[in-house]
Amino acid sequence: MTGLVYSYLRFSDPRQATGHSAERQMQYAARWAEEHGLRLDESLSLRDEGLSAYHQHHVKSGALGAFLAAVEGGRIPPGSVLVVEGLDRLSRAEPIQAQAQLAQIVNAGITVVTASDGRAYSREHLKANPMDLVYSLLVMIRAHEESDTKSKRVLASIRRQCQGWMAGTYRGLIRNGKDPLWVRLVDGKWELVPERVEAVKMGLDLYRRGYSATRIVNELQRHKLSLTERGPQALQIYRLIKQRALLGEKELVVDGETFNLAGYYPALLSAADWSELQGLAAGRGRRHAKGAVPHIITGMRITLCGYCGRAMVGQNIGTRNRREDGGIHDGHRRLHCTSYSHAGGCPVPGSCSVAPIERALMMYCSDILNLQALYGGDRSAAPRAKLASARERLADISAKLGRLMDAMLAAAEDGGAPAAFVKRARELEAEQAACQAEIEASERELAAAARTNLAGADEVWRRLAEGVEAQDTDARLQARQLVADTFERIVIYRAGVRPKQTPKGTMDVMLLAKGGTARMLRIDSAGKLLAFDDVSGFD
Repeated sequence: MTGLVYSYLRFSDPRQATGHSAERQMQYAARWAEEHGLRLDESLSLRDEGLSAYHQHHVKSGALGAFLAAVEGGRIPPGSVLVVEGLDRLSRAEPIQAQAQLAQIVNAGITVVTASDGRAYSREHLKANPMDLVYSLLVMIRAHEESDTKSKRVLASIRRQCQGWMAGTYRGLIRNGKDPLWVRLVDGKWELVPERVEAVKMGLDLYRRGYSATRIVNELQRHKLSLTERGPQALQIYRLIKQRALLGEKELVVDGETFNLAGYYPALLSAADWSELQGLAAGRGRRHAKGAVPHIITGMRITLCGYCGRAMVGQNIGTRNRREDGGIHDGHRRLHCTSYSHAGGCPVPGSCSVAPIERALMMYCSDILNLQALYGGDRSAAPRAKLASARERLADISAKLGRLMDAMLAAAEDGGAPAAFVKRARELEAEQAACQAEIEASERELAAAARTNLAGADEVWRRLAEGVEAQDTDARLQARQLVADTFERIVIYRAGVRPKQTPKGTMDVMLLAKGGTARMLRIDSAGKLLAFDDVSGFD
């Protein structure tokens, strides 16, 4: 026999690793290698702690998965030996899947040796002793049944605990799922971890202000803060804003059923703050701006060309001469519609500077009377109408799905439901999920409309206007979010509503607020407001 000897250890609970089984197995592997004239490869650590063989976690993300990939890639030399405590260490999956994994190793010319009973499984041995293959299958069946029974008992216990928590009859710990890293368990009670809480609050604040995930991570690093112990990762931000643990809830999915356990952790956000955060995350204008001088009206699908109706995009020509303060000149920050990439083009082609439009918008919204005019419409009307429509459609879909399920059950009694029934049921379920998501979004939008308070809003716009003009990144990101929260649509007529009749150097901008109120602004090439509100003045 040639090759190397590898030892694989797996513990479903990391506490099992504190015993002597690991040491015993290593000694057994070393002795086995010596007796058969092979060398134990101690440099390759094959060890999975806390990974389930029943759920195949050790294959999906553990050392065994890496070993199987190496076997498939031909990186483990034929004639090698894999020493395990028992076949149940390799897998507790369904027997047919477990035996396939054993076959994959054996067919690659590798022998599997079980330390618990001294059996060896190799291609040659199994060919000569086929009953050992049957024995291995029986071991795998027993291991799977044990794990399956245990899993069902654990799930039933967790379900009872969740139901008890929601009923108010149970207030103990529920050992399932991952707990947020900003809490720790002290004497059976959850306490906040100050440095982690500080990181979470800063991350959420920066997200609300329009920072991208990468910029948030960089800011946290600059303040020597981290959301996790694994170091900063941009994906952590997107995971963070979806965690209901921010509300103090523990969210568990038990056998397909979702439980939200209110009050399980100390809360970091109120229900209103959570709703606002989800609105930002789900909002269609929640695409982050790029570059050191982010545009405040483009990239959010709300700014359109008045001539062709297509989206307007912004472009910074930062490679040209800069201002004395290092900023980009007004004429080097351009705005044009996307019609150049579509057949037919735009009736009024060309581009314009975005600076005067931004300047006029910030100036207009810095006046409390103008804001009152914009918010004068019923901001709740649109989301209320969408909510009613979505609920009506959901009721209709649910009724159709109910009738279809009755038909499927009746067909099943006659030999099985037609494939078309199953396909339609899946389509209706997808429509139902989409409709439910629309209802949740409309409810968040309705809640946000109810919280609108104009007191001091003009001062916020006025303060940000200075930062926008100075091309301050933070101020521009905040202004960008304000624009997204305030306007349903911004329509740009870069040469006026009627180009042939509009004085040269004059632009018209229509602002449609989320409450449905529309205002038309006429501005000059410097961004000065020439007229507004009186639409008849644009003839």
